[in-house]
This record gives sequence, C-alpha cells and structure tokens, in this order.
Amino acid sequence: MVAKRLPDDDTAAGVANGDATAAASADQQPQPPVSFPHAPAARPDETPDERDARLRALLEQPAPDGLTADQLMDEVAAGGLTYNDFLILPGYIDFPASAVSLQTKVTKNITIRTPFVSSPMDTVTETQMAVHMALNGGLGVIHHNCSIEEQAAMVSKVKKFENGFITDPLCLRPTDTVGRVLEIKRQFGFCGIPITETGQLHSRLLGIVTSRDIDFLQDARALARPVGEVMTTELVTAREGISLGEAQQILRQSRKGKLPIVDAEGNLKALLARSDLIKTRDYPWASTKRSSRQLLCAAAVSTHAEDRVRLDALVRAGLDVVVLDSSQGNSSYQVEMLRYIKRTYPLLEVVAGNVVTSEQARRLIAAGADALRIGMGSGSICITQEVMACGRPQGTAVYRVARYARQFGVPVIADGGVANVGHVVKALALGASCVMMGSLLAGTSESPGDYFYHDGKRVKRYRGMGSLDAMDAGDAAGKRYFAEAGSEDNARVKVAQGVAGAVVDKGSVKKFLGYLTAGVQHSLQDIGVRSVADLQSGVEAGAVRFERRTASAQLEGGVHGLHSYEKRLFA
Repeated sequence: MVAKRLPDDDTAAGVANGDATAAASADQQPQPPVSFPHAPAARPDETPDERDARLRALLEQPAPDGLTADQLMDEVAAGGLTYNDFLILPGYIDFPASAVSLQTKVTKNITIRTPFVSSPMDTVTETQMAVHMALNGGLGVIHHNCSIEEQAAMVSKVKKFENGFITDPLCLRPTDTVGRVLEIKRQFGFCGIPITETGQLHSRLLGIVTSRDIDFLQDARALARPVGEVMTTELVTAREGISLGEAQQILRQSRKGKLPIVDAEGNLKALLARSDLIKTRDYPWASTKRSSRQLLCAAAVSTHAEDRVRLDALVRAGLDVVVLDSSQGNSSYQVEMLRYIKRTYPLLEVVAGNVVTSEQARRLIAAGADALRIGMGSGSICITQEVMACGRPQGTAVYRVARYARQFGVPVIADGGVANVGHVVKALALGASCVMMGSLLAGTSESPGDYFYHDGKRVKRYRGMGSLDAMDAGDAAGKRYFAEAGSEDNARVKVAQGVAGAVVDKGSVKKFLGYLTAGVQHSLQDIGVRSVADLQSGVEAGAVRFERRTASAQLEGGVHGLHSYEKRLFA
C-alpha cells in the first residue's frame, strides 16, 4: 500500500489560503434571486415570475411593527405608563455588545461615560459611593442630611481621591518632626510629603519624606527627629509648564512615587503622584474634570436661603455639580435659589427638580437649569403619590418632560422607579440622559451603614428621605418635602412621604456597576443601536418601536411556571 504524502506547512497554508480565497470569491458572486413557490398569489392569473417580483419588491421595503413613542404615550388611549407597562421591540444586530457606547450628558456641559447617578440619600451616597460612582464612569450625589462641615469634607475627599497635577500639595518644613508625618498619614492616608524651606508651596524644594524613610522610626526619640534628617534629597523633578502626559511618562520611567514640578529657581509648583497614574490606568472610564483630572463630584442642597452658606462651603471644597433637592421643584424658592447660584457661581452646573410635567420644567429651564431631575412618588421607598395624591407615573413623566427639555438642549435625569437593567434602558429610550438610583445601590458595600441579618439574609438599612427616620436624623428631609419646622403646627406634626426598610446585600458597587453597564450594552445591541444617542434619535424618528404590555403579558415576561428557582443576576 502506498502511503499518501501529507502536505508540508507551506503547502497546507497554500491550500488554506486557496480555500479562503475561493470562499471570498463565492461571497462576492451575485446571489440568485429568491423565489417564493409556496407564497399565495395576489390574483388568480398572477404568474410565478410576477409573484416573485412582487414579493421581492415587498422585501425591499421596511416592515414597521409596534408603536412609535408618541403612540405608546397616548394618554387618552393608555393613561399614564410606568416602565413595566411596555417593551421595546428588537432591531437588527451587526455589531458586538462591547461596541455600544453609553456616553451621555448629565448636564449641559458635563459628559460621563455611563448613564448612572447615585441618589442624594443618607443611606446611599457618601464619600465611598461618590468615589466609586465616578471611577466607574458615573456620578455620585452626596446627601445633605448632615452638617455643612461633614458634607464639605465628603466632597473634598472625593476631589482629592484622584488628581492630575496636585496644585495644593501638603508641604512640611525641614524642622517638622517624624511624628507630624505619621499624624498626617493617619489623618489623610498618605505620607509622600514635599519638604520646602518654608513648609509652603512656591518655596524652594529641599526633599521628600516617604513611608520608606520613616518605616522604622517608631520610638519616642525617633518621632521627635526633624524630617530634614531623614528625607530623600535625590529627586527626579520636572520643569513647570510640562504637559500632564509628559510628566506621567517621566513618572513611569523614574519608578518614583512622586514627581515634583518646580520652576527655574527650584521652587515647588505642583506634584504628580504614581497612585493617581495607577488609578488612571485601572479606571479608564472615570468621570474626571478635564483640567485637573480630579473625579467629578455632585452634592445636594435645599432651596432654603440658609443653604447658601452650605453651598459656599461645597464650592470651596471643589464641587462640580449642585443638585437642588426638592420633592416638588416648581416653586418660587427653587427659582430664587437657581438664579442666585447662576449669578454667584456661573460655572457651577445646577440640576433642578424634581419635576414631572412640562410646565414645571418650563419655569426651571427659564431660570437657568443645566439639567432636570424627573420623578415624584415613583421610588421604592416613596409614598408621596399615596399620601399627597400628587405625582405622575414615571414612564409618562420622563417622556413628556424629556421631549420638552430636548428643545432647549437640557438633559434630564430619571429619578425613581428603576429596579433593574430593563428599567434603565426604558428610561433612556424615553429621553432620559441618565438614571438616578437609590434602592439599586443601597445594598452595596460602598453605601453608608452596616450590614445585619434578617430572616437569614444579609441586608442593609435603606430609608426614604421623606421617612420619619430621615427627618429625625437631620433637617434635609424636612426641607426637601416642605416639612421644616416653621410654625407651631409644623413643629408638632410631621407628615411622612417615605418609609424605612432594608435591602439585600449586593456586594461591591464596582462589580454591580459593571453588571449594569454590560446589561445596558447588551440591551442596546438587541434593540439594534450602537449608543444612547442612537437609541434616542431612533425613538424620535420612529425607527425604534414599542409595545404595550397587558397584565398577562407582564406575567409571561417574568419567571413563571416553576416550583422554585434561584435568581442570580450576575457572576
């Protein structure tokens, strides 16, 4: 028997290339026209060729199905709708989910990479939540149910978490002690401190004291030593005027922890930290201020005149966005506060609200709002609609206000009623630029509060800012719901518009936001759009279509027909 000779690698590659070329050539060949032998005739005397030509022409035309957004939101036909009352029909997929862009505007002048904003609630957003929201492409709004000093300190910590050039570094004199360095390390979490002649910026740089310099200086005698005796004096520096990219390259090559920026006379002008370089690498989607590379931070204030002092402190701490926190934003108090902010701090972005109607939006847009917050009574812990008989179903509210605000280029934030990825996508489709989340984030490890066990599950406390618990904890809740003590009746009776409860542990917000991001990307892929902007323009043009859901359809669309099941959302 004669053995067949196997092709060598070059021959095999040639065969493979030949096959690929043949396949490509076949793909380029004109396809034979499709025929429809089983299709019904349009008339008794229609020939097969006429039938095929008619049907091929029909296939060249789009086949619209479902409802446009205007038809969906016809309140005469359907009343007010929530997110569960409708679905978005699927489109054509010709791209991977990873190609979907979630970039969106949170205000007129600020763009973020993901459409996620954390709510200014005292069980949702403090320093850690605001930091991680910004690192992962969103925005955190720090609550104001605390003292002015506490809120300003939280804003300051967020702003100092990541930097480009640090333009106000903490400095020491050479006569300051090692004990002072350790005190700074305990207070601020770092000890890479420049040493200058006067202990101030713009003074001649003498050295830097780092953790390596003081690691073994722990006894009382060592703590009293001046830092001038232990500091590192062989420094790598960069000249004032260098670009951030060039300075980062020097820092990478030098393998140092800090890069001082000095002028021609050797005076310290700024500082660049390796830790910030690492954060830039690990969080490429981070929401940062372009000029300083600091994380973006938002905070809430009330519409009351006394909160102008609070606002001053927040601006000094570096605030980027202020959120006027009111359950009903269409008030003279909010209009006056909005105008005051725009006069006093014209570069500060202002989110006004809350609103649910176009008329409410009109007044705030006219007063200078940079974004609007939409929602009244739709949050999971909110009972405003029940108690006050006032509000609007969230789906309808978002659509109506967003459509009106779009004419003026004012973004809107859908606040409340968001319980899952699908709700996020529906809010975006109805015109929201971002969604504000409370209960979705409340169970994460970065939200304020401690975990405890209830019925065998690990949970965290979560309460509405209109709850009596929140009103007892501070005055922000009362101001938000116009329930502040201003008369004998108000001081005696508090009307709750929220409840207190608990939410299940969701783990780290970093992983949870990753799940939300991937979920929204996959959803937009199913719809057949490559970005949030494409989704909204498709809705406006009538290309993205909707379907209303009956109660039976909603039941069918959820888990059903099982004896038991485990619902794991991500891994």
